[in-house]
Amino acid sequence: MSKRDFLSVDDVEPAELAAILDGADRHKADRRARGTLGGRTVALIFEKPSTRTRVSFEVAVHELGGYPLPLAGAELQLGRGETLEDTAAVLSRYVHAIVLRTFAQESLERLARGGTVPVVNALSDYSHPCQALADLQTIREGKGHLAGIRLAYLGDGNNVAHSLLFAGAKMGMHVAMATPVGYEPIPQVVRRASEIAAATGGSVELTHDPATAAKDADVLYTDVWASMGKEMEHGERALIFKPYQLSTDTVMAAAPDVMVLHCLPAHRGEEIAAEVMDGPNSAVFDQAENRLHTQKALLSWLLTGSSDPS
Repeated sequence: MSKRDFLSVDDVEPAELAAILDGADRHKADRRARGTLGGRTVALIFEKPSTRTRVSFEVAVHELGGYPLPLAGAELQLGRGETLEDTAAVLSRYVHAIVLRTFAQESLERLARGGTVPVVNALSDYSHPCQALADLQTIREGKGHLAGIRLAYLGDGNNVAHSLLFAGAKMGMHVAMATPVGYEPIPQVVRRASEIAAATGGSVELTHDPATAAKDADVLYTDVWASMGKEMEHGERALIFKPYQLSTDTVMAAAPDVMVLHCLPAHRGEEIAAEVMDGPNSAVFDQAENRLHTQKALLSWLLTGSSDPS
């Protein structure tokens, strides 16, 4: 089996994405299933803080019968100038896959080029594809399907937004994104997602009006207004993004059975009202749980060619 990496949702075809989601459903239905990784070791390198990603990956590898090897970026020789390519070549002699949470997407690409084992993007400034897998599983669980679903994302056109555009387009969804002027997703992602959507029956819509995006939405989604690395801009962003809060009024504008999602961590009272996050439409903690199941399916698929439990 040739090496596959998962650096972006655009690295997999729609049929492959659906197969990973099917596998995630089976992993969720039978969490006791073990042995898929058969003792394989997975290096987990974190250069950014993490709760859900780190814990879910460690638990996933352990429950699949593998050995998780958590590594802080500062603990590696990267901090002393060893190249990513050399690091990848060495780690490929020791482990069976590398999961990296980092800043630049280029770091993931260099690691993937330099190594001979699968590399997984556990978050970069450009993309958060593992989060998108859990988002799709959660939506499909609640709605029964993905094609034709209208997903409205309100907030910053960040890494989560980029992955949602790719994921929604791959699955034939209608993705509407409302961002302030100057905070749109990068144009290359929008163009590529639009090309994909044209082939799958989905669509991509950008607007600066949150009410337009939210109207009749089946899913409402938001993220923090100041992502990691942007904390110094928090005060300014809080003023700019205030009209984009996922509020009770936003929920009322959407479909009656709208699902509310947030990738977490959440700042209650800022990008999402507390009563919305804790309300009957919220699936944010199901969404967080599904990080575990989708990552199990992803690792199984990358390392064995099948996303199913053993």
